[in-house]
Order: sequence, then structure tokens, then C-alpha cells
Amino acid sequence: MNLYSIILAAGEGKRMKSNIAKPLQQAAGKALVEWVVDTAEEAGSDENIVVIGHKAEDMKAYLGGRVKYALQREQLGTGHAVMQGIELLKNIEGTVMVLYGDAPLIQADTLKRVREDHIKKKRAATVITAYIDDPYGYGRIVREQGEIVKIVEQKDADEDEQEIKEINSGMYFFDIQKLRAALKRITNKNAQGEYYITDVIEIMLGDGDKVGAYVTELEQILGVNDKLQLAQVGKILNRRKAVELMLGGVTIIDPDKVQITANVKVGRDTILYPGTVLEGNTVIGENCVIGSDTSLKNCVVGDNTTVLKSVGIDSTIGSETNVGPFAYLRPGTKIGSDVKIGDFVEVKNSTIDDGTKVAHLTYIGDADVGKRVNFGCGTVVVNYDGENKHRTIIEDDCFIGCNTNLVSPVTVRHGAYTAAGSTITDEVPPESLAIARSKQVVKEQWTVNRKKEKKSKKSKKQDK
Repeated sequence: MNLYSIILAAGEGKRMKSNIAKPLQQAAGKALVEWVVDTAEEAGSDENIVVIGHKAEDMKAYLGGRVKYALQREQLGTGHAVMQGIELLKNIEGTVMVLYGDAPLIQADTLKRVREDHIKKKRAATVITAYIDDPYGYGRIVREQGEIVKIVEQKDADEDEQEIKEINSGMYFFDIQKLRAALKRITNKNAQGEYYITDVIEIMLGDGDKVGAYVTELEQILGVNDKLQLAQVGKILNRRKAVELMLGGVTIIDPDKVQITANVKVGRDTILYPGTVLEGNTVIGENCVIGSDTSLKNCVVGDNTTVLKSVGIDSTIGSETNVGPFAYLRPGTKIGSDVKIGDFVEVKNSTIDDGTKVAHLTYIGDADVGKRVNFGCGTVVVNYDGENKHRTIIEDDCFIGCNTNLVSPVTVRHGAYTAAGSTITDEVPPESLAIARSKQVVKEQWTVNRKKEKKSKKSKKQDK
């Protein structure tokens, strides 16, 4: 039987106090609604419909063509939102999940189990529920002999119903045909003038249809309404990722002090120290040491590599390489294997081949560096002339002396040396030494003569 999802994501989310639509708020590296769409797909949904309203164009721009969209022009309640989504499932039979674009913690395995239970027991609807010690504000699940007889809202609950701990998550599985029929019968004759999805449950129960509940952990049904809850949900998602990696063989010294987004991959026996941030499509190899206080975004790191207290963005680092502390790898950087990128080294849009050592206080921008090159302290690749960027080429086995300025575009051929303090503007031939600095001039006794001159001037001033 086919499975579909309707994901409600049209609300304004005023409590978020943000210019960004609530479902597009980021948690653990993805928008809230993206977490829900991904989970629905993993659960086996054949087609996902996202109900949009507030900042609809932003939602479309983010999710693109991976989902279908139903526009809720006026926010007239959950039932009204589902009405918009069901319009895209005309003449379709099967099961539909109703999920929320601001509730990203529901897990695919849970949805699979609910679906199995829903179909096996031939229900018209299955409500996902949870237990909470303080259910204030939640709709209560009222049962008799284990079966749901109604869902009552907090404000409408009598004294006995107020004591019920089982709450309605707002997530449902429905038989599509039964849902379509019930939606035609709900009204908005209430104080708020809205259509409620809970009225669908009441209609189904009144018709004698089977309505059941599937109880899950409270954590899975938590939603996000403000930045505080966003942080709480993000922490849970981050913890899940850390657990996944640790069970896969990664050592995380303190799981509460790392940030790892959903798509990150880390090889076994790699150690992540506190303060590490791994984002985007970062892939770390095996037996690496990352951190502390290292941030890598969309980076690929080979095996047996160490990155300490450094930042990398859209870069590649080979195996057996050491980076940091305090290095900065900017977009387009490709570092080879057995390379040393030391403290206060910045590399941008450059290739540094195997065996090269850049120990400290160096800037390499828009350069192609060969194998086994040694950079002295304070080297600068002068790649920008004020209007355009130019590339520098340094071939294999070169030695770049301390405080060398390589004025791009320039080439240093294989095996060549540059003398310390040189400003290189012309090609350096193979196996040569380039010296480009002023000749040293020494004026002997200069300080002695200067002191005598100052003393003489002072004496003349006093005589006056």
C-alpha cells in the first residue's frame, strides 16, 4: 500500500522572533523542515507534500523540486492545512502521514512501526502519542478499555481528564479515503473560527471507524516554537549524531562539547576533542586526531592526519599530514600527504603537494606548490595587484627563505632557493639561488658619533 506525507509548514511562528520562516530555522546543520522531509523519505514515503504559507517562496527556494507544495493562503487551523494537502492526493488510495515542519525529532524507524501497526489493525486513523508528567497545554488522549474514545483539548478537559498523562503529538496516520471524507464534514464553528484535525478523529469515532494510538518517547514529538526550543532540539539532534559515530568506532572525548551536523562522516579510531565543529559534507578518515577547537566545513581529511585548533572550509587534506595549531585553510585549498601546515599559516585556493613543510607565519594564496618544498617563516605569496588575482608556481624540492615575498605571477623552478628577505618578481631557474634584497651598508661608530652630536647641540642650547 502506498505511503504519502503531508507536512504542515505554513505558520508564521511569531514566537521565533526571526525574519526566517520557522520551518527554515537551522538545527544541527539542516532546516527543521528538511529533517522532517528526510525522515519521511527514509520511512518510505512515495511522495511528500509540504503545506506552505508564510514566506512560501523561501520554502520553495530551500526545498526545491524534491517535494510537492500546497499553498495555505490563510492559516485557519490544522484541519484547514491538511485540506490543502489532500487536494494533491485526489483519486489516490493508501496511507498518509500528517507531520509537522517544526518537529524534526520524529524518527524513521518509529514511523515505519506506526505504519505497520496502522495497516495491520486496519484503522482509519492512528494517533502518535506520548506520556508527560506535566501535560499542560496538550490535548489529552481519552481511552476506555484501551481504545481511544476522544481527544480533548486542555481548555476543554474536565477534572479527571486534566490528570491524564497521555498526550496527542499532532502527528497521525490516516487512511486517505477516510480522511478525505471526514475533512468534508468538519466545520469552523468555534471561538477561533478554525478547522481542527482533531475534529476528523471525532467524526471517525462517531462513524464507528477504528482509531488507535501508538505511544512513543516524548523526545520524538517535541516541536520548536522559539529560539530556546530550537537550541534544545539542536542539542538532541547533535547528541544522536555523536552516538551514531561512537557506535561506529569514533572516539569522542566529550560528546556534549562537539558539534557534528547530519551529513558528516568520520572513520573508526579517529579522536574528536572538545570544541570540535564538523559541518556540511565533511569526511574524516581513520586514525585521525581532530581538535580541540577545530572547525571543518565541507572538508575531506585523509587517514592518520592531525588537525589542531584550526579552521578549514571547502578544503582537502591528505593522509599523514599535520595542520595547526591556528592554521586557516580557505576554500579551494588542496593539501597533500605528509605535509606540515603549522601555526598561523593561511592557505587559499592553492595546491600543496606531498612532503611540503609550511611551518609558521606564512600566507599562500592562488599558488601551485610541488613536492618537498620548505617554506621559511614569514613567506608571503603576493597574489593580488589591487585589481586581479595571479598565480604563483613553486616546483618540487625548492627552499623558500624566511620573509620571502613571491610577487605573482612568478615561477620558482625545481630545486631552486630564495634568499631570506628577498622579493621575487622574476622566474627563478632550476637549482639556482635568487637574492633580491638591498646590499647591507655598515656605518662604523655611527651611534658614538650620534651621541656626540646630540651632546654638542644640547651644550650650545644651554649657552644661549
